[in-house]
Amino acid sequence: MAPARVVIVGAGLGGLRTAEELRARGYPGGVTLIGAEARPPYDRPPLSKKVLTGEIDDTGLRPDLESLGIELCLAETAVQLGDGVLRTDRAEYPWDALVVATGANPVTLPGDGEQRVLRTADDALALRERLTPGTRLAIVGAGWIGAELATAAANRGCEVTVVEAAQAPLAAAVGADIGRQTIPWYASAGVDLRLRTPVAAIEPGGIALADGGWLPADLVVTAVGVRPAVGWLAGSGIALNNGVVVDAGLAASIPGVYAVGDCASFWSGRYQRQLRVEHWDVALHSPVVAAANIAGGREVYDPVPYFWSEQFGRMVQYVGWHGGADQVVWRGAPTAAKWAVCWLAAGRLVAALTVGLPRDLLQARRLIESGAAVDAAALADPGVAVRDGARE
Repeated sequence: MAPARVVIVGAGLGGLRTAEELRARGYPGGVTLIGAEARPPYDRPPLSKKVLTGEIDDTGLRPDLESLGIELCLAETAVQLGDGVLRTDRAEYPWDALVVATGANPVTLPGDGEQRVLRTADDALALRERLTPGTRLAIVGAGWIGAELATAAANRGCEVTVVEAAQAPLAAAVGADIGRQTIPWYASAGVDLRLRTPVAAIEPGGIALADGGWLPADLVVTAVGVRPAVGWLAGSGIALNNGVVVDAGLAASIPGVYAVGDCASFWSGRYQRQLRVEHWDVALHSPVVAAANIAGGREVYDPVPYFWSEQFGRMVQYVGWHGGADQVVWRGAPTAAKWAVCWLAAGRLVAALTVGLPRDLLQARRLIESGAAVDAAALADPGVAVRDGARE
């Protein structure tokens, strides 16, 4: 029997998609969607791209809430999950099924100085006002968001410095050997990239570096990662470990509770481990499975993760998970305008990163999904289509 009322905590893409999927599957009960922000649901990826550059102002998803027949409660923050009751800072909501879609919060650094982050629409619009010609912008972190922010700021005439504690950009995401191939991109855009430069504190007027140095700045943005926004679930009895621990059907350790999007650590049969993926693709597709199972289904969520980034005039795409790889295959020279990297495990493709090669990315995703054995030499040859790298 389907639950009488579903409460969804988090009114981003994942929360909205859960509500839409419930209705699409004919769920007749009450649906309440609760969001901490005052804004209706909107899309986040354009915030570090087209919003910062001024190409667009609004990324609202504009759901037809009337046709969905859901209750939307904005500017409310979840504070406690009890036995069948969700408590926010404004009200209490009884639930028969509950979906956690609270996403993640940016990490901030010590210090008394002003430090901005880029996570919400308000963050992006406020930052854009400050990205004016001649502004001395210091970005802490050369990950995906740091690179996209540096791209936008440089294009708007800012004097951009990026400080990164690791030995290469994207080192945590794809490894130092691959990440260092992006170092020339910063220089070509006029961005001062300082590697192996840990930060001690953000202070008024700039950044105090761990080696005792000082980096003056008019504006500091911290882009050193996020943490799942699940602190409000402490004491609820729900298993937490780098997010809400859920099974392959996205069900948490307490019956009737599910999690989707950035805050969900789901079991992947494909990679035989718990995965938590901080990408738009997960927020888009994981609600399909959660909604189906709330409505009585037995569906499994086991995606090939996907992510893209636009930085310094290049489209960078990543698919899969390379944590268990035992072989790295370069496809083309990284000094070229277009190139790719493939990760293999036990002779099978498990992940790929492409620069300016969307067709290679699409074919790699299908190869990963198939689980077919591959020929490493064929994958290394840019003249051979990725799909033809499968062994017969």
